[in-house]
Amino acid sequence: MVTHLDGSSLARLRLAISPAWEVTSWLRAALSRFGHPVHGDPGPAARAALRHPDVALVAELVTPPGRVGYTPDLLTPKPPLGPLDAIFEQQLAAMAATPANEVATQVNERFPTGPMPTRVRAAVEDGTLARRVTDGLRHFWRTSLAEQWPAVRATLEAELAVRATAMATAGVGSMLNGLHPKVGWTGRSLTIDSSYRITTALTDAELVLAPSALAWPQVSTQLCDEGNAVLVYPVGAGRADQRRAGRLGDLVGASRAAILADLDVPRSTGQLSERHRLAPATVSYHLGVLLRSGLVVRTRERHSVLYRRSDHGDGLVGCRQGQGATRDVVLRPPAARTGARYRAAR
Repeated sequence: MVTHLDGSSLARLRLAISPAWEVTSWLRAALSRFGHPVHGDPGPAARAALRHPDVALVAELVTPPGRVGYTPDLLTPKPPLGPLDAIFEQQLAAMAATPANEVATQVNERFPTGPMPTRVRAAVEDGTLARRVTDGLRHFWRTSLAEQWPAVRATLEAELAVRATAMATAGVGSMLNGLHPKVGWTGRSLTIDSSYRITTALTDAELVLAPSALAWPQVSTQLCDEGNAVLVYPVGAGRADQRRAGRLGDLVGASRAAILADLDVPRSTGQLSERHRLAPATVSYHLGVLLRSGLVVRTRERHSVLYRRSDHGDGLVGCRQGQGATRDVVLRPPAARTGARYRAAR
């Protein structure tokens, strides 16, 4: 995927926290039987909240866990300028104000081939969907994320400080190149290594870069609407030369981070237990989480089971193997696209 930025758009690029994106990601984790790949089980309150009719309506609209697809942009409005304490309520107000025709367009794109769920269709037809998903996300936030938000916010604010420093000292291009192994800056275009072959262009538009602790490990894009352009990247997945040694531990926990960092070569549970002075059961638990998250792979050699970092694990730790360039994409005018909107998450 490639997005061309003109000079005005590059000048307006900014960094911001998106509470709406975090709560939507946390809801998606609650829908997964594996929980969040880093933070684990969202907990009984989150699962109970899914039974609320408006939360259940939101759940029908988000891309299912582990799949790639389009989640309606109305759920994740661009974070506005202003005090962080007010951003979520402003985003909720923007959701509720989404015009009915735009709601219908986005929902139809969420279900391009399969049947639309009955309750979604009913809410679109009676014009209540925007209000109800707004109420659903507010309810899910209050019951499932509000208590943990100060810790999440602190992590995201620290990330903003790191990126702002990188932009001030090395330039915006260097900062963009350091966001994630799959994100690059060519000097005129932002490239994302993705299965989608999409070209967009931002002209005198504002692009928001939003770090995420809860959308991990995916890079997600919302770049087809110039008025709502957002690129979300996971905290802790930048390139090796721009990573802070302690940030991985902040994200996944010190013990799990140490084990992941130690798996540049195959090791058994027993070896890891001795090297890190952890009980074998504790090591097995951490390895299970890392395995389900796709950060390690498991092989058998004779009577031993060995674990080693996967490519995704290398990307998180910062040891990228095969530093290939992002895919070439042919630039086309935005009007030539057949799909109006995509959120590419790979």
